This record gives sequence, structure tokens and C-alpha cells, in this order.
Amino acid sequence: MKEILSTVFFLFAVIDPIGSVPVYMEATKLFDKKKKRFIAIRASIVAFLVLLFFILIGQLILEAMNVSLDAFQISGGIILFLFALTMIFGDGKPASEKHLIKDYKHVTVFPVAIPSIASPGAIMAVVLMTDNHIYTIQQQAVTTGLVLVVTGITCLLLLAANHVQKRIGDYGITVISKIMGLILAAYAVQSVLSGLKDFFVVLK
Repeated sequence: MKEILSTVFFLFAVIDPIGSVPVYMEATKLFDKKKKRFIAIRASIVAFLVLLFFILIGQLILEAMNVSLDAFQISGGIILFLFALTMIFGDGKPASEKHLIKDYKHVTVFPVAIPSIASPGAIMAVVLMTDNHIYTIQQQAVTTGLVLVVTGITCLLLLAANHVQKRIGDYGITVISKIMGLILAAYAVQSVLSGLKDFFVVLK
């Protein structure tokens, strides 16, 4: 149970549902309530399918390229760490992703589903968390289910975006996003250390 809760908390940090709220609100400001609900639900479904694709296919692609597990852990950790730094020291997820909105008629997939929900960091994280060499099929199935749960929570937050925005405010959302970045940075460093440790054990 403790492991499941820690996985949910980590997925919540890397997907950052609360940070997606202002991006969604900006992207849907020209639409009525019915269209906004449609965008929230569809974007969440698209984001989950993208993450599911990388859970199922991501490692196969890497293995086809002869990328070792250790190399993937180290490179994945570095990428996650850099992504976390943008969350901590950058303008924050809401501010940076609002600038990606160019066409308000086609915002469901970009930027609401990608990269706001299914971000590069989230994609890298789910691939690391479902590695075939470390986790059993059952563990990977549980992780996939938890990804679905977190994207479901994200969908609910988007549907209640106005209330969330009023209660927390832009400043509060930015602060939460930066805290999520700190958690993600810690996980990224752990991934790099694990990869280096396993690599040097192999060399001995």
C-alpha cells in the first residue's frame, strides 16, 4: 500500500494536474461550458493514451536501438532532472505553456493534452517506472492503472478549473508546481545514481 501511495504521489508530481489548470483555462477561454467539458475529457483521454503508448512501446524502441538499462536510467534521470529544473527555476508550468497557445480552435491535443498533461517528463517517468528488466508484468499493470487514476484526477480538476483557480490562485498554482519540480528532481537524481551503481557493478 505504501508503494502504491508513493507511486501515485510521484505521478502526481510529474504530471502536475494542478499546474495544468491555468493552461486549460487560457486554452478554453473562448469556448462555452459544454465545449470546455469536452476539451477537458478528450485531452485527458489523449494524454493517457500517449502515456500508455510509451509504457507499452517505449522500452522496445530503446532496446531495438541497443540502449542498455543503465544508460537509459542515467540519461532518463538527467532529462527528468533538467525538466525538473525548468519547473523550479523557470516561469513555472502555467506561464511557460500558456505561451504555446497559438490556435485556440485546436487546443485539445496541443497544448492541453501534450505537453501540459503528457509532458516529456511524464513520458520519460512512465517508461522508467515500467521497465521490463526491473518490474514484473503485475507491477507494470498496477503502475499503468495508477497513471489512469492520476489522469482521471487531472480530468476532474480541469472540469472544476474555475473553483480550483479561485481557491488557490495563479501564485499558489505556481508554488505547487515548483514543489512538484523538487520532488521530481530528487527522483531524477536517484535514477542517475542507480544507473551509475549498476553500471560500475557490471564493470567489476
